[in-house]
Formats: sequence, structure tokens, C-alpha cells
Amino acid sequence: MEHCQRFCELKQKEVINVCDGCRLGYVTDLEFDVHTGKICTLILPAEGGKMWNLFGGGREYCIPWKCIKKIGDDIILIDVHIEDILREC
Repeated sequence: MEHCQRFCELKQKEVINVCDGCRLGYVTDLEFDVHTGKICTLILPAEGGKMWNLFGGGREYCIPWKCIKKIGDDIILIDVHIEDILREC
């Protein structure tokens, strides 16, 4: 089980895009396949790491698992174009 990690550990790691060096923030949620249990997408709030407003507005980064290049002790390196992962929530 050396490759297993708890969600509380994952969300303490900063996500950095190697494509442009941008710091996107920290994981707040994820999507997973209910049939396999595998993580499909990491979700982070957009706009400087602010949480969504109380009325459901805002945007989020949805990072497909295939875009994760490395999960280190303190950071998660991804390789994406920001416009491809930004969505309204």
C-alpha cells in the first residue's frame, strides 16, 4: 500500500502547471468512477483559490487524472492548457 494516500493528504499539496509554471491552488474535491473506484478528475476552485460563493456561482479547474505528471511530497505537477480545464460551477 505504499502508493496509497488519503484525500486529506492529497488536498494539502499545491497544484502547479508545468506548461506555464502557474500555481493553481489546492484540491478541494474529486470525481471518481463508481464502478472502478479510480479517481477521474481533481477539482480546484479558480480565481485565486477563492471558494465558490454561497449562491453557486464561480468557476473551477477540473483536471483529468491523465494530465497529472507527478505527485510529490508537497506538490502535484500537471501539464494542461488552462482554458481546457476551466468550467463554470
